[in-house]
Formats: sequence, structure tokens, C-alpha cells
Amino acid sequence: MQYRKDKYGHDLSILGYGCMRFSRKGAGIDIDKTEQEILEAFRAGVNYYDTAYIYPGSEAALGEILARNGIRDQVNIATKLPQYMVKSRASLDKFFDEELSRLRTDRVDYYLMHHLTDIAQWERLKGVGVLDWIREKKSAGAIRNIGFSYHGNTANFLKILQDYDWDFCQIQYNYLDDTSQAGVEGLRAAAARGIPVVIMEPLRGGKLVDLLPEEAKKAIARNGRGWTPAQWGLRWLYDQPEVTVVLSGMNSLDMVRENVRTASDAPVGSFTPEDFALIDEVKGMIRAREKVGCTGCGYCMPCPKGVDIPGNFRCYNTMYSESRTTGWMQFVQTVGLTREPAFASQCIRCGKCEKHCPQGLPIREKLQEADKALRPLPVRLVLWIARKFMFRR
Repeated sequence: MQYRKDKYGHDLSILGYGCMRFSRKGAGIDIDKTEQEILEAFRAGVNYYDTAYIYPGSEAALGEILARNGIRDQVNIATKLPQYMVKSRASLDKFFDEELSRLRTDRVDYYLMHHLTDIAQWERLKGVGVLDWIREKKSAGAIRNIGFSYHGNTANFLKILQDYDWDFCQIQYNYLDDTSQAGVEGLRAAAARGIPVVIMEPLRGGKLVDLLPEEAKKAIARNGRGWTPAQWGLRWLYDQPEVTVVLSGMNSLDMVRENVRTASDAPVGSFTPEDFALIDEVKGMIRAREKVGCTGCGYCMPCPKGVDIPGNFRCYNTMYSESRTTGWMQFVQTVGLTREPAFASQCIRCGKCEKHCPQGLPIREKLQEADKALRPLPVRLVLWIARKFMFRR
């Protein structure tokens, strides 16, 4: 197993165990199966285990397995405050104490503000006293490192990153999401500030394995490296020195073993020009299914009416390169849940964006198409409820 340093020089395994996808048995988690998988990872050197308050049964299962095997003090637990449920200073303690109880521990090694999408959510937390609360918990040793996980756009990521002296952060990042969400710009900005970056969704929840176009699977199979699609995705990340830990939601012994082998033999800088060319080829095959030839360059921005033009197009394309549900979910997270709305419906057809588009795209026309596809009535209802909940005063 290879290790990279956290902000204070502690070793973290470059492969982290994502605990959201534990196997289930009946109404709960299959503890015996999950225990075998966690112990296999632990024996191989994995020392970072990521869970969250809202992952059903995950914190309790992890706590039970670590405690009964006597290995709690040999690993790092990462879990998350459900910031979208916090209403007061008292609720900070309520959620945190419940998490400590579930995890059977007196401290959290890496604690995150869960699922920030906008600087406004962080400002709201500050308004209920989270800064003093963090200071107290760190001083008492109940929290060792404080960070945040993120699912919004790059601009809001950079605002949150610069607003506080974070110990680490967690972003969705993979070879398809290199210019979306925090993206490579956010990754490098964090690294420039000395902030370790934990990667989630390195394979888009398996979509860069199971849902690759057939021609992409064949191109990978023909390549002399002999790597699986999963190994290509993980190795692309490990090649980047700014990446500290890559989470994988492992739920089989075979998956654990393959990922451990990859993490043991993927040093920074090992990708060749031919390797990058294959990734570009695969991305091209995925992009060929898309509806709009937007590269996410951002030359069309800012829109005078606040439309997130690249964000809307990215989600619209995802509906066709992956699935409608995935596109809608991405849209809700990255466009729909920013403090200031960024919907395509806000377009007034001024045409300013089209004058700057290097691809010469008919942006105004395509925004109308995207809005119709991305905001059917059920999605509009979900967004109305979610925005009421997340941006309440």
C-alpha cells in the first residue's frame, strides 16, 4: 500500500474505504460479509474509512466491526455532519454525539461538513456558531481534522476553500468530472493551500466501468497495459500528486483485492503520453453520445442573468451519456441547489454567450432544449422542496 501525507504529516493510505455501499442483508447491513471485506482491506494497509450520518446503518456497522476486532486506534474514521439538518448550536452536539455513539469511539479523525453546494450553506452554519463549536471540539481532541465534502460548482468551491483554515476537503473527481464540480481547478487550488484532497466517486459510482460504451471497453481491452476499466480510472487519479486519498465503495473481497493491488503499484507520474491518449479516446467515445458539444471551457460566462451555461449543458449531456436519472441528480446537486438560481429558464436570449463560444454553439437554442429535459414537473417539485429546506432563514 502506498501512503500520502495529511496536513500534519500523518500517513493516509491512497486507497480509502467508502462505507456508503456496504452489502445489505434483509433490512440491514450484512455485518459478517462487510467485516470480512473491511478486515481484508485493513490487513492490506488501508487506514482511512469514510462514512456519514445519513448512510443507513453504516456508522454503526463500522463502529461495531472496528471495536470487536480491536483495531479502532489503528485506523482513521471519517464521518460527516448533516449540515442540511442543523438548525441550532444545540443540534451540532446532538448529531455529533449520536455519531460518536454509533461509531463506539470518543473522537472522529476526519470530520466533514457534508454535501456543501454553495457558500450560503457554510455562511448559515457560521451563523449558528459552528466556528466556535469546531474550535471547542478540536481543542478537546474530539475532532482531529475538519473539512467539507462538496457537490457544487467550481466558483463556490473556491469561496468555501478560501473562507476557513480547513484541514482537508473531499470532492467528486474523475476523468469525466475534470472540469465539473470542484474540478481540476479546485483540486489544484486546495493543494496550493496545503489542503489534502480526498476523492469520492472516482468511477462515477461504477459508471466508468459498467456503463462505458462498448467501443470504449474494446479499446481498453486491446491496450497492452492489461488494466481493467476500474484500474484505468483509479490510476489516472493516483498519477496526480494533488490527490491524497481515493475512496472506493468496496463490497466484495475481489474488489478489495483488485483495488489494493492497484493502490500498491500506481506511483505519481507513472502515466505515459500513450496512457493519457487512451483516456482521451475513451472520453471522446463517451462524449459522442452527448447532445451539446460543450467542452466546459467557460468562455460563455458570466451570464448577465446568472445562468450556469456549462453546468446546464453538462447535466443535459449526462442524461444521454449515462442515464436520465443521473443527469437529473447531477442537475439538482450542481445547478439547482445554489443560493442564486442558475437555471436555463433565466436566459433572456441576449446572445452575449454565443459571441464568445469557441465551439460556435447555438447556446440560446440549446439552453431551451436543456431546460425542457432537465426540469420536468417532478424535478421542479423536488427542487422547490429542497431549496425551501436548504436555504431557509
